[in-house]
Amino acid sequence: CSAAVRRILHRQRSRKQTAASRDLMHTYLGLIVVVHLVLIAEASGSPKPCEKDCFSGKCINGSCVCDHGWVGDQCQHCQGRFKLTEPSGSLTDGPINYKYKTKCTWLIEGYPNAVLRLRFNHFATECSWDHMYIYDGDSVFSPMVAVFSGLVVPDSVGNETVPEVVTTSGYALLHFFSDAAYNLTGFNIAYSINSCPNNCSGHGRCSTANSMSGRMYCECEDYWKGEACHVPYCRQDCGSPGRGYCDLTGEKLCVCNDSWQGPDCSLPIPSTEAFWVVPSVKPSPQSLGRASHQALVHSGLMWVVGGYSFNYSYYHMVINYNLETSTWEAVAGGSGPLPRYGHSLALHQGDIHMFGGKLEGGPSNVTDELWVFNILQRTWSLRQPAPPPPHAQEGHSAHLVELASGEPVMLVFFGYSPIYSYISKVQEYNLRSNSWQVVSTGGAVVQGGYGHSSVYDRASGYVFLHGGYKSLSSSKYGLVDHLYRYHVHSRTWLILRESGQARYLHSAVLVSGTMLVFGGNTHNDTSLSNGAKCFSADFLAYDIACDSWKVLPRPGLHRDANRFGHSAVVKNGSVFIFGGFSGLLLNDLLAYTPPSCLAWADADACATAGPGVRCHWVKGQCVPWEPHLAADVVPAPFCPLRPGTSPVTLTDEQCFRFSDCASCTANTWLCQWCEDRKCMSASSNCTVVSPSACGCPGSGPEQECSRSANCRSCLLNLNCQWDQQQQECHVLPGQLCGEDWQHIGEVCLRINSSRDSYDNAQHYCKNLGGNIASLITEKQVDFVLEELHKYHLQGKVGTLSPWVGLRKINVSYWGWEDSTAFTNTSLRWLPREPSDSGFCASLERAHAAGLKANPCTAPTDGLICEKPARESRSCRTPCARRSSCANCTSQGMECMWCSSTQRCVDSSAYVVSFPYGQCLEWQTQDCAAQNCSGLRTCGDCLGQVECGWCRDPSDTGRGVCMEGSYRGPLKQLTRAGPRDRDKERPGDRGMVLDQTMCAADRGFSWSFIQCPACQCNGHSRCVNSSVCEQCGNLTAGTHCQTCMPGYYGDPTNGGKCNACKCNNHANMCAVNTGKCFCTTKGIKGEQCQLCDSENRYLGNPLRGTCYYNLLIDYQFTFSLLQDDDHHYTAINFMATPEQNLDMSINASNNFNLNITWSLSSTAGTISGEEMPIVARSNIKEHRDSFSCEKFNFRHHHNITFYVYVSNFSWPIKIQIAFSQHNSIMDLVQFFVTFFSCFLSLLLVAAVVWKVKQTCWASRRREQLMRERQQMASRPFASVSMLIEVGGDQEELLQFLPKPIAIEPCWGSRASVLTVLLYLPRLPSGIPPPGQSGRTQTHTQLHMSVKLCSHTRRRTDIREANHRGSCVFRANRIYNTYLPCMSPLNHANMLGYVQQSARQSKCRQHDRE
Repeated sequence: CSAAVRRILHRQRSRKQTAASRDLMHTYLGLIVVVHLVLIAEASGSPKPCEKDCFSGKCINGSCVCDHGWVGDQCQHCQGRFKLTEPSGSLTDGPINYKYKTKCTWLIEGYPNAVLRLRFNHFATECSWDHMYIYDGDSVFSPMVAVFSGLVVPDSVGNETVPEVVTTSGYALLHFFSDAAYNLTGFNIAYSINSCPNNCSGHGRCSTANSMSGRMYCECEDYWKGEACHVPYCRQDCGSPGRGYCDLTGEKLCVCNDSWQGPDCSLPIPSTEAFWVVPSVKPSPQSLGRASHQALVHSGLMWVVGGYSFNYSYYHMVINYNLETSTWEAVAGGSGPLPRYGHSLALHQGDIHMFGGKLEGGPSNVTDELWVFNILQRTWSLRQPAPPPPHAQEGHSAHLVELASGEPVMLVFFGYSPIYSYISKVQEYNLRSNSWQVVSTGGAVVQGGYGHSSVYDRASGYVFLHGGYKSLSSSKYGLVDHLYRYHVHSRTWLILRESGQARYLHSAVLVSGTMLVFGGNTHNDTSLSNGAKCFSADFLAYDIACDSWKVLPRPGLHRDANRFGHSAVVKNGSVFIFGGFSGLLLNDLLAYTPPSCLAWADADACATAGPGVRCHWVKGQCVPWEPHLAADVVPAPFCPLRPGTSPVTLTDEQCFRFSDCASCTANTWLCQWCEDRKCMSASSNCTVVSPSACGCPGSGPEQECSRSANCRSCLLNLNCQWDQQQQECHVLPGQLCGEDWQHIGEVCLRINSSRDSYDNAQHYCKNLGGNIASLITEKQVDFVLEELHKYHLQGKVGTLSPWVGLRKINVSYWGWEDSTAFTNTSLRWLPREPSDSGFCASLERAHAAGLKANPCTAPTDGLICEKPARESRSCRTPCARRSSCANCTSQGMECMWCSSTQRCVDSSAYVVSFPYGQCLEWQTQDCAAQNCSGLRTCGDCLGQVECGWCRDPSDTGRGVCMEGSYRGPLKQLTRAGPRDRDKERPGDRGMVLDQTMCAADRGFSWSFIQCPACQCNGHSRCVNSSVCEQCGNLTAGTHCQTCMPGYYGDPTNGGKCNACKCNNHANMCAVNTGKCFCTTKGIKGEQCQLCDSENRYLGNPLRGTCYYNLLIDYQFTFSLLQDDDHHYTAINFMATPEQNLDMSINASNNFNLNITWSLSSTAGTISGEEMPIVARSNIKEHRDSFSCEKFNFRHHHNITFYVYVSNFSWPIKIQIAFSQHNSIMDLVQFFVTFFSCFLSLLLVAAVVWKVKQTCWASRRREQLMRERQQMASRPFASVSMLIEVGGDQEELLQFLPKPIAIEPCWGSRASVLTVLLYLPRLPSGIPPPGQSGRTQTHTQLHMSVKLCSHTRRRTDIREANHRGSCVFRANRIYNTYLPCMSPLNHANMLGYVQQSARQSKCRQHDRE
């Protein structure tokens, strides 16, 4: 028992251990499965990495999700609005080049009245097109403080191209816009709030110790001054005590002794060195920064008039600067002119004459006003000349001169007019008669432009003009470096040497016989500029005496002097430069003192003085050279030889650019005009040379026309016409319309008597460059009726019934081809016309003249074509006179619309229309809303920098877009009068904050940086704050922003959707416009209401459908493969046969086919008249025949078959053909036709063979006659020879054989030699019986035989005066060829001889 019990207990323990082991194994396996599942879940949940870095976003599932305001596959481009609130930071457009059409805005928010400083670490954008605008406030309606464009790179170590930009309102708004042309590296701008200026430039300590406002300021180190401690003073202690001393009590500058000068008193008086200084003048409100102003000197004062300004609140039209006391003074405006820039000034006896310029208010803001400011009384008066000035213009220059008669006149040179484009003429205002005229000039043909500089030398009467922005050729414009000289008394132009550096809006002054040019905009084109800046500090000197340019050192000042649009005047030999633009509007003054000729003490040094001055030695003294000493000789005799002008280096390259005789002979490049109408250098050989510009042939209207830059300026000249296609002005030809055309009013008409259908008549007229005539004037109708009457009387043809361009557009509307409505005034319908069977009109003139309706496919006798007369004096409306964006951009790229200024400008003049970045954004197509209230979504609203979004309380995405700032909406401040409104500009429009327009207490909320999350356009509520729950009101889309299929409209911001109206010819339409996508090919129109009659589709879609009118016995292929064809699912055909008919159709896809027939061709428009023949579905091809047994073609001539092809898929290609045939073949007719053709071919072959034989015989006779004439023209001569009997043969062999005669052949390529040969003899020395022992032979010798070098001698061979003869006057060649023949023995000689062949050899060679 005990053993059994032990066995039982052992068995139980074994079972328990096994069970425990099994449970442990299950637990272990379970843990492994759980860990595996966890690892799989973690692996599946790990994010997929992005292939590229995300710069401003996060990588989610392999793609970049951008942060707010950033776009691009790597979130690398800014595109939106940003808000920055940190005390310091930076902003950038992205890590790479900015994209096209970029619009980014940054708002930096500090605390009220805090000073924000912006530092440009990097800036590179397209000059004059891509701008960064900076405002001192929280909107674009705040005062503008800077506009940057182009490249910002320091010119030298130690000075800065762009100073810090400072705002004081506690806000700074920065807005960047780029166009679609070029994209550069962009910018990186650092900012800081309430910091020291430029960190005190490293020459001072930042402190707040004595600042009442708590603002930071700099405590400068010794010998440094300025707000940022950036201005050094008293360098080298001013040379104390010998040369000067440092004034530490006042302005902290050097005070030089009487015999010393310069910023540190280091230069003697006079000096051979030039120097720049910045006069110690504190900026004042009177000297507010400005550009494109004008300045002149009178009585020690520099008078500054006008100019462009960012803010006109503290603007003064006239200010003056005392050059002795360095003080500014503002002149009260009173009732003077409105502010302007780009005008001209001219001084005459204490009166300043101001002409033209651009006003900042109004769309047509370029004026032709002439104002006179009396300096003594300080009053303005407006002149009213009669006749008035020819042009309103800007960017010109003017000088007061005295003519040879002593008459004072103001000459106005060049400029730009919004109506007449770039002006190349000289205008003259007579002060005494108060009248204007255009001066007729001679000499070179010059091209005018905008923003050039000019100087006038009174003693010589010369005006020098340099640079500018001009029209270079058709549709090409840019900067130039042209230099012209105009002589006041002779009124002639001379082209001088270019500087090699194009620019505009620069300055020029005349000092010591030299024209000094400073600054300007030098950026010509981004793709070619090689880093040229928008504003430069280039300093150039033109030596008038030697016609040469020198580059002078740039100003060596403590800061950069780059600028354009500044002014320059001369006083006591020093140049004073004021204002200008360098991103900021400048109000500083620069002074330049050139070297003095008196500093050179000997004649040799005086002759080589410079650069920058021209001196000459007179009476033991070096004095400045004056232009009147040149005696019209350029260059002067004492000048060194210019590079490229020596006879050895003179080339034609510089002369080739002159395309007219006048310019070729009126320049200093030593050019001459050749007979073949080419301009070449004087060293080149010319057939005919014109001695001077006065003697140039044909230098009349052609040159005048070529200078016109647009249509209106071209048509001012009655001898010119404008080519709209080429955009060029040409001389008006004598024949206006061409041969066989008649000039009637504004069109040319032509009548043809051919018999054709309307479509063929249309093609005929188009091939002639015209169209079927639209007889819309009584004069045209009378002419046509008179011509038709002449045709009838002359009996040329029968009665003509020509097609005219009048067609039936729909059921009751007839219109001319030029889209003019038919008004029944000039022409009337004949009785019982128009008939329903006709869709095109012809002109009948039987008993009464009138119109008759005919089927367009039916032929009629005659047609009338018309085309515009080439002398048409009409031009398109100038861009400046177009007042809306849609009207402005209707002509493609011709005009550009600036939405911020509400102005339309010519595309060729965008740069000169907004030289200081006044246009925040422009369009050439797709006009957006012209104000904020027209924008219907928050995204579009915040896309315009001047707008903000006011969300309504519904929280469904609805709201109102309005002008605003970060703090809230803005409203227009009411102006007192019209003059105040004229002074408005985009940055100074009197906008004030009005938060009641979007009151928060009424549930509205204001968004300026970012749109609200829920944007369902009022058609749904949001789930999870941003997802539209369910779009209603027939809308669709993620934001309920579009209409459902079959509906159209604008559902944004609560708008409605409407059903498409397509006359049952379409199921879909454009969701925005409602234009139907017609499903039947040949139906067109906004509502599928018209047939495409121009492409042979006939019918009436309002009562039926449209059919393509097939021609019999032709196969037609219709390829519906383009993207525009994907809506088509059906196409219909019609054919009107005359007898038995075979029909075939096939397609690349399956289709449904229905064929019907009717007794009338209008059955397609009248239901119930068609009878079915075939109805098949889902086929690819079909063939059928329609015979006389079923259809009585003889009795019913208008039987028409209709083929309906439908239910096919796109793309598809369809082929269809209708062919006629007789049931019984006429064998007699076949054989008659066959043999007639065969006999005709034989006859033609016989005639051709006979003609060929005749031609060959004639050619042979002509050839023989020519050979006889050639042989007869040869000279004949006789030679007498003395033959010795019994001469020693051995003795003869020792001498070189010589010919008796030489006859050269034509071309000197061969000759015939006559030689006397000594024949073999008997041993006794006697010739054999019957022989003489001698013979005459002839040898043909080719000139290709190599001459012997030891006897070769130059020969003179001249051809006879007529070709084809063997005649030469030959000093020819006993000693040239014969020595080479001497080694030949008699056998070899006889090998070259051919008896009696002299004449045949020569003839053969002539033929070869």
